[in-house]
Amino acid sequence: MTATKPLRVLVYSDDIDIRQQVILALGRRPHADLPEVEYVEVATEPVVIQNMDAGGIDLAVLDGEAVPAGGIGIAKQLKDEIYQCPPIVVLTGRPQDAWLATWSRADAAVPHPLDPIALAKAVVGLLRDRVPATA
Repeated sequence: MTATKPLRVLVYSDDIDIRQQVILALGRRPHADLPEVEYVEVATEPVVIQNMDAGGIDLAVLDGEAVPAGGIGIAKQLKDEIYQCPPIVVLTGRPQDAWLATWSRADAAVPHPLDPIALAKAVVGLLRDRVPATA
């Protein structure tokens, strides 16, 4: 039996504090049913695109309030351009911005200020689909 490889989660924000909030909210293992998580921290749009194009990312958390490139626009671009794009969670500026996340084809939206429970629920639900079932 082989060990389960860690899940790779890309976390994008121009604000290091937002990236740290996401990582602290999810922890090394967001749920007991899931393997450990490795984080890929990214501060710029070109590096997000580079990492997503390279593959190996199981889920992306994109800050919709990042500047100059917001996560909502990046999510739309990724969903349009990457075949079988991994799930994307967008952090929106406020709950009323959820429609923008829907437009971007993000798989989930969590509003600022970041609620660790809401974020973990969204991420765990999406990551479960990425993990093969065990017998």
